[in-house]
Amino acid sequence: MSKIYFLHRCLKMFLAIFLICFCFLANTNINAQQTISGAVKDGSSGKFLSGATVSVKGTNQNTFSNVNGAFTITVPGKKSVIIISYVGYVTQEIEAGENTNLEVSLQPNATELNQVVVVGYGTQRKRDVTGSIKSLKSDDFNKGIITSPQQLLQGKVSGVNVTSASGEPGAAMGITVRGPGGVRTGSTPLFVVDGLPLDNSSTGGGDPLNFINPQDIETIDVLKDASATAIYGARGANGVIIITTKRGKAGISTLGFSSSIGVSTIARYLPVFTGDEFRIEVPKAGGVLDNKGGNTNWQKEAVRKAITQNYNLNLSGGANKLSYFASLGMQRQEGIIKKNDLNRYSGRFNVTQRFLEDRLVLELNMNVGNTKQTRPPITSVLGDVITYNPTYPAYDANGKPAVYQNINPLLYFDLDKEITTINRVIGNISPSFRIIKGLIYKLNFGIDNSTSTRDVESLPSTIPFREGRLENIYNWNRNTLIENYLTYAWNNTKHNVSALAGHSYQKIFVQQRNSSINRFVVGGVDPIYNPGVGQDLTLANNRPGGFAFINELQSFFGRVTYQYNNKYLFTANFRADGSSKFGDNNKYGYFPSFSLGWKISDEKFMENSMFSNLKLRAGWGLTGNQEIPPKITQALFTSLGSASYPLYPASGNYPAGYAYTRLANSDIQWESSEQTDLGLDFGLFKGALTGTIDFFRKVSNNILLQVIPADPVQPATDVWSNVKDMTITNKGAEFELDYRYKAKSAHSISYNVGGNLTLIKNKVEKSPYSLIPAGSVSGAGITSSTINGYVNGQPIGTFYLKEFTGFDNNGMSTYTDVDKNGVINDNDRLALGTALPNCTYSFYGNIAYKGFDLSVNFNGVSGNKIYNYTENVSFSKLRLAKNVNATSESVADPKESLNNPTPVTSRYLRDGAYLRLNNASLGYNFNTTSLRINKWVSAVRLSVTGQNLFVSTKYKGYDPEVNIDRSINGVSSYGIDFISYPKARSFIFSLNFSF
Repeated sequence: MSKIYFLHRCLKMFLAIFLICFCFLANTNINAQQTISGAVKDGSSGKFLSGATVSVKGTNQNTFSNVNGAFTITVPGKKSVIIISYVGYVTQEIEAGENTNLEVSLQPNATELNQVVVVGYGTQRKRDVTGSIKSLKSDDFNKGIITSPQQLLQGKVSGVNVTSASGEPGAAMGITVRGPGGVRTGSTPLFVVDGLPLDNSSTGGGDPLNFINPQDIETIDVLKDASATAIYGARGANGVIIITTKRGKAGISTLGFSSSIGVSTIARYLPVFTGDEFRIEVPKAGGVLDNKGGNTNWQKEAVRKAITQNYNLNLSGGANKLSYFASLGMQRQEGIIKKNDLNRYSGRFNVTQRFLEDRLVLELNMNVGNTKQTRPPITSVLGDVITYNPTYPAYDANGKPAVYQNINPLLYFDLDKEITTINRVIGNISPSFRIIKGLIYKLNFGIDNSTSTRDVESLPSTIPFREGRLENIYNWNRNTLIENYLTYAWNNTKHNVSALAGHSYQKIFVQQRNSSINRFVVGGVDPIYNPGVGQDLTLANNRPGGFAFINELQSFFGRVTYQYNNKYLFTANFRADGSSKFGDNNKYGYFPSFSLGWKISDEKFMENSMFSNLKLRAGWGLTGNQEIPPKITQALFTSLGSASYPLYPASGNYPAGYAYTRLANSDIQWESSEQTDLGLDFGLFKGALTGTIDFFRKVSNNILLQVIPADPVQPATDVWSNVKDMTITNKGAEFELDYRYKAKSAHSISYNVGGNLTLIKNKVEKSPYSLIPAGSVSGAGITSSTINGYVNGQPIGTFYLKEFTGFDNNGMSTYTDVDKNGVINDNDRLALGTALPNCTYSFYGNIAYKGFDLSVNFNGVSGNKIYNYTENVSFSKLRLAKNVNATSESVADPKESLNNPTPVTSRYLRDGAYLRLNNASLGYNFNTTSLRINKWVSAVRLSVTGQNLFVSTKYKGYDPEVNIDRSINGVSSYGIDFISYPKARSFIFSLNFSF
């Protein structure tokens, strides 16, 4: 009993001591607890962040900031560490200490954001990508007067050549990814806007992407090799450009307004003779001077100082379950040629809504655009102002354009105009549902509908006499898409697998109608407002016309990615495309690709190396090209009024007959492109220096051509067919390098320098023809000539010409006699260079100090030639002797005879290399806190940008960046300059606000 009693007393004493200690410790903890309040802001914009996670390190205690960024949390003691985190921002850890009120500024995690790139039907971290993909953020875009998204990336991406062939506002941009690969199929890449693949058909002329407001674009991702583009199958051979527009962010409500005004002037005049020089040169050329005593620069009379106004308003924000972005934009741009204007109005709305505990996500994108372009007859105006007699005064005594025997070029501005109005609505809805963990179903339904009206008007006039004409062209283009696909992702510590499988159906309807009317009353109602005032409706002069077609594309696609130990990467893509464009025997094409990646920098033997990133990539793939005319697999019959058949009983009025003009071919199949790529991505000095090296080879085969039938006894002159042995090869290397230094404080200098270089070779092989002509010409004595084309063993766009060697004793042109037979003809033509550059490059630099920043961008090309067709047909000694203006270069050799003809030869072939200062921008970001306006205005920026500030080139035309369409039967031409619209030099002043 005594032992039991002793144990009982000991237990009671133990419990008493335990309770005393517990109470003491509990009292100590209660006294140490403290409540901390604060607010979380975006460190760059100053906006409050809603939904930021605030937690206590080492515990399960956490809370979230509210719509005003405010939070309250209780911590155990002063030594507690508070963790503040938000997606896309650098996480902060703060010791509680004596603080009870915190103001936390989170900085955007640029490194993390840049790791995400958009690929076909999804996104990937950049470090996990095995294909050749370049992603550009809005901060990296070119600056200036931008009318089309292609201008944003000109010179920014290796392997991508963007050509603004004309200085006219809204003109179509040329763009190729790793070189052209087709003859009749074009080389334009596939554009995908917010998940909707666009049809490259232009509705009403101009660039098909003019409807997009560049201010709305967040990123542009360029998919270059087949391992990246094969997921788009039949449309991936020319590369894929994915445009993603801006979206709102949960927790940040922003109202932004930007405005700019630009002043543009002609950057360069053609060096034709002045009036005083003309009076000397015409007699020297052997002509009789027609002198009216003036000294008129007709080019200056046709151009003006053009003003461009740009205004953009955007509103974005959201809560935890909803985010939105809305914008309105207006751009009013004057061309540097008089009476040439482009006005664009755009509206965009994007919204993302989450339901069912984030299992269901609904995304909606909508864009509405209206563009109106007014233009005079550009070619006629420019063709006259560069050749018109400079001794003729431009205006008469009353200040009106003087009228001479030949029309005054300035009269075009009063008598002729062309107005094109395009309305475009593009939108898609994309709901996605998480079925189980890792498995997501997504629907993408989109419509792109555009209409245009083009009115071409020539007013009637007595002096000079004209009856007048009005032509109306109406275009409709409707693109409908519906896609269904599943994605699945699974991972553990060693393995990471994702899979994609889907179906796509796209239908494109295109229609055009045209009508016209002639003969109007001078001074009457403007025909554009009432065509009924026309007096000539005969079918001979005004027969209505039009066309319509439907293209359909059905596809099955899939992708599998696998990672082992986060170091070894594998990606496989597959797509089966069926197109209505192809024959019954080859409706479907099959396009696989495979690629591998090795993150060398993650290996143990690289732990202490200088490389922060080192990844080796290799890929192979097969892609297709379907950009060919519709219905070519079918026979074509054409109605001919001149052909008729006598029917019984004979009446004398025989009905019109039909001619068999195209043979059917149900075996036509896809033009395909086989691509291989070997790449290396690297980063040094903790990611400050990054770069990419790629070696690629792209071989296009099954080339689609319009050929002569093998059987000479045929009712039709041609048939479409695949030339199976013919190939077009592009191979080369790409290099990109970028160095960024980020200052540790706002009072230090930050800078960024970099550039890219592309070396590429193009070659046509095993063509069934010695020359497939591409560059057409017209004019006295040269109409049947061609300038360039596709020549075996040579690049696309090779200039196949007689080689000019000088003048003989009679002042007549001499040429290389290739076959040594003493006769100069087409058999003596030589391959004398190509319009395609073999080297494209760019370099840039940015520097920031306190609120100031300066950026410059250069780009250039070399290895290409330009054919100056303008000089060929406009400037010569004979024309000068007839009082037509010319350049000193055209009459530089006194030995040349006045009667020397000017055929298409290498005499007019020029070096097309250039280096351009594309844009330079100086800006200042005001400190809104110092100005005491930060409660209302979070950011104010003022900037001035110069565009096309100078170009260094040997070429003496308006600009070396030219490519006027002189195609022959749809065969693309390259590098021909014919009365091109001059480029402008612009200065833009901008003011941006964020509220």
